[in-house]
This record gives sequence, C-alpha cells and structure tokens, in this order.
Amino acid sequence: MTANAGADQTAANDLIGELDAAIAYISENRSELGAFQNRLEYTINNLKQTAENLTASESRIRDVDVAAESAEMARATVLQQAAVSVLAQANQQPQLALKLLG
Repeated sequence: MTANAGADQTAANDLIGELDAAIAYISENRSELGAFQNRLEYTINNLKQTAENLTASESRIRDVDVAAESAEMARATVLQQAAVSVLAQANQQPQLALKLLG
C-alpha cells in the first residue's frame, strides 16, 4: 500500500506543478490583456476628446458672424493701405531733400 501511496503523492505533485504552470500562463495572459485594454481605453478617451474638439471648432466656424468679420477685414485692409501710403511718402522724403539741395 505504501508504493501506491507514493505513486499517488507523485501524481498529485505532478498535477500541482501542471496547475501552477497553467495559473502562471493565465496570469501572464491576463496581465497582457489588461495592458492592452488600458491602451485601448486611453486611445478611446483620446479619440473622444479629439472628436469633441473638432465639433467645437466646427461650431465656431459655422457660427462666425459674417457681417462683423467682413467689416473687420475691410478695416484691416484700409489700415494696411494707409500704412503702405505712409511708407511710400517716407521713402520720397530723402529724394525731395536731394532735389532741393542739388
């Protein structure tokens, strides 16, 4: 009977070793899946934020006051033309002084 008990003990130890290996394998796969899930959740949250930002940008573009923006553009154009005119006059001043002296 002791030989049979020893064989049973060896078989039980072998089974425990196989179960430990299976548990280690499952744990490793679970940790890899958990890391993958975390990356997916991060990507999903990032994409949601990007979609929200794009929606807000589109809304601002669609809601622009065309009349006010046209008036602002006209004002900026007038200011630019005035600056060019002043610059042209400033460039003519030295030439006028040379004519008077020469």
